[in-house]
Amino acid sequence: MAARAQPVACPPGAPGGLARRIHDRAVAIGFDAVGFAPAMLDDATRARLHEFVRTGRHGAMDWMAQRMAWRGDPRALWPDVRSVISLGLSYAPDGDALATLRNPMAGNISVYARHRDYHDVVKGMLKQVAQFIVAQGRRQPGGEASPPGVKVFVDTAPVMEKPLAANAGLGWQGKHTNLVSRTHGSWLFLGEIYTTLDLPHSAPSGGGCGTCTRCLDICPTSAFPAPGQIDARRCISYQTIENPDPIPHELRPLMGNHIYGCDDCLAVCPWNRFAQATRQMKLRARPDLVAPALRDLAVLDDAGFRTLFSGSPIKRIGRARFVRNVLIAIGNSARADLCDVAQGLCDDPAPVVADAARWAVERLMS
Repeated sequence: MAARAQPVACPPGAPGGLARRIHDRAVAIGFDAVGFAPAMLDDATRARLHEFVRTGRHGAMDWMAQRMAWRGDPRALWPDVRSVISLGLSYAPDGDALATLRNPMAGNISVYARHRDYHDVVKGMLKQVAQFIVAQGRRQPGGEASPPGVKVFVDTAPVMEKPLAANAGLGWQGKHTNLVSRTHGSWLFLGEIYTTLDLPHSAPSGGGCGTCTRCLDICPTSAFPAPGQIDARRCISYQTIENPDPIPHELRPLMGNHIYGCDDCLAVCPWNRFAQATRQMKLRARPDLVAPALRDLAVLDDAGFRTLFSGSPIKRIGRARFVRNVLIAIGNSARADLCDVAQGLCDDPAPVVADAARWAVERLMS
């Protein structure tokens, strides 16, 4: 359940009537940002997607290249859609998101993965809003015979969430390519409801990055070729989550103790000063996942891994990929007292684990 909080005010320029009722219901359910946009994306957005894939910056994420027509045009995914409702759920941390980076004995887990899997949390809330829309639509003239169609999406579908959210007035895409909100900074999970309803559109959010380049400057692996562009192959989040293979040797020393995801570019955004800690208890960090000991994580077997990360998004990558990440952090720790745990995994049945263990031992001994 969400913690008690003051109701979120409908932003200036927000639509009225049915859209206003949908907004208020979404806020009551727990969403922190709600906006409405036409079911379309411009040519420039589609061109950026095609260039991203053409240059191979998507890495091994083949799903980015598949169904690009659906991703670049909501109406190609669902011809009947007329409006997109973008919804944001804050997962802002209570404290310094980068504090663990200063502890070489601990692993740093991205803020969003320190408790429940957000896919489940957000999708459950989206379904409640969708049910409300259908019920409200039936009350419209002629709605009894033909209730509005709705489809809900969160992250896993071929949907360009960030451009759609920007169109719906939730914020703008920052130089780190993520959505930035005037109210919630860089800490918003996004979900969408596609609907056959013709809803009025939200006004632009205003705001911008100006001359700030903090997000670009802090990236340990220089994953941003230019403002507003990202090469996933150099991104720590991609390497620790999406890449199933051994992490490139040239990137390993730059990763520090990041073991699942990376918040560096998000955490330094100046707009975060307006963000309040998330109201969702399921998204607040579990104490044991804020600064978990690398030694304890490295020795997890498959059963132990599944138990520790039950209900967590980390469970999705599996034990081998996760322990690989932990061993890279051990290799970067400069702590000789962790060498024994790495040595014990040099013959691990999982090739990516054994490879990372040997690298960690060599790095610590040198």
